[in-house]
Amino acid sequence: MKVVKLETFPVRVAYKHVEASSLINRGGITDVLVKLTADNGLVGWGECTRAADTAGIETAVKNMAPLVVGRDPWDKEAIHRDLGIYAVWAFQPMTGNFAFAGIDMALWDLCGKECGQPLYRMLGGAMREEVDYFYYMEWGTPAEIERQGHDGVRRGYRAYYIKAGVDERREEEMLEALRGAIGPTGKIRIDVNQAWTIPQAARLLTRWHKIYDLDFVEAPVRIDPVENMFDLRARVDVAFCVNEGLWREADAYRIIKSRCGDYLCLSQYWVGSLGRWHALNHTSHLEGWQMLKHTHGELGLTAAAGQHVMLAAPNAALGSQQTAQMMADDILTERIPIIDGPSWGRIDKPGLGVTVDEDKVARYHEAYRKLGDFPTYAGKVASMAQKESLR
Repeated sequence: MKVVKLETFPVRVAYKHVEASSLINRGGITDVLVKLTADNGLVGWGECTRAADTAGIETAVKNMAPLVVGRDPWDKEAIHRDLGIYAVWAFQPMTGNFAFAGIDMALWDLCGKECGQPLYRMLGGAMREEVDYFYYMEWGTPAEIERQGHDGVRRGYRAYYIKAGVDERREEEMLEALRGAIGPTGKIRIDVNQAWTIPQAARLLTRWHKIYDLDFVEAPVRIDPVENMFDLRARVDVAFCVNEGLWREADAYRIIKSRCGDYLCLSQYWVGSLGRWHALNHTSHLEGWQMLKHTHGELGLTAAAGQHVMLAAPNAALGSQQTAQMMADDILTERIPIIDGPSWGRIDKPGLGVTVDEDKVARYHEAYRKLGDFPTYAGKVASMAQKESLR
């Protein structure tokens, strides 16, 4: 089997509500879809992610095409290596990983379809029957938080994830409402996105853990240098989750070896391929970490790919990340289980095991062509710029 054609489709799909944190404020997902066609007629689909600029990711994918077309999809790791060396993507590693991860996903999809096996079996087989996902809390008033908490309990969620690091008074009000709504057994997790200083983190985590029994805090302080995390760990009793700092494969390995936290929140996008993410899951397992799937914001293709990896992970923890519950639509023909609840079982169709709706791809590609990215800073930097213009 050889790849004979690579196509890209940037798409724009809205959220049901704005996603807000100390880093971002955006109304939906803008990602690049990759379609690979093989000489045997099989088609593989993948999804790239982006940080700042969708057009830059699409350009990267197109730049990579000459080293992909004509190759055997089973040689995906050799293709990844060659892109780093001969196309010099080693000098732009994060953009390269964000882009190639979509190609890699499509290569895995082709391989699974050719051999008639789902991805998780190609990664060594399932270590569990299902994967558990979190309830992604929308910022709001205490009454709105209480409503969301009751909704999560009704639907069977056990882990509740809320952003922090913006307004500690409001955040404490939300935590109080959430704990009251989900009861003593629900797991509250906060993500600060490195927004706190060490003294501020020590003060708030000591207080909030005592009152609200936090399950863990993600990225409480800057992780570069990693000594910040060790300093804070010596001052508080809360478990730590690490996402920022896993920028590249070598960075992820250093963080894993450092043991600066308890949970890793990782995906193929940081390291460029599903295979390398899977390998790091095993490495982190040896070092005592628990693993959660990270999301940059995702459509159904990424959700399915992550589900396969987490089924096969030796150290998958409760409450992986997802944005399916907040998507207004998707680009698949089927409704994935985590739109409606916390659990997703085995996917036993070949490859990614999901079907792309090409009519929806065309519709949301046209939306991107007309409207462009969902900016990450909508209502944040944009409003600041507007205030400046009025002076």
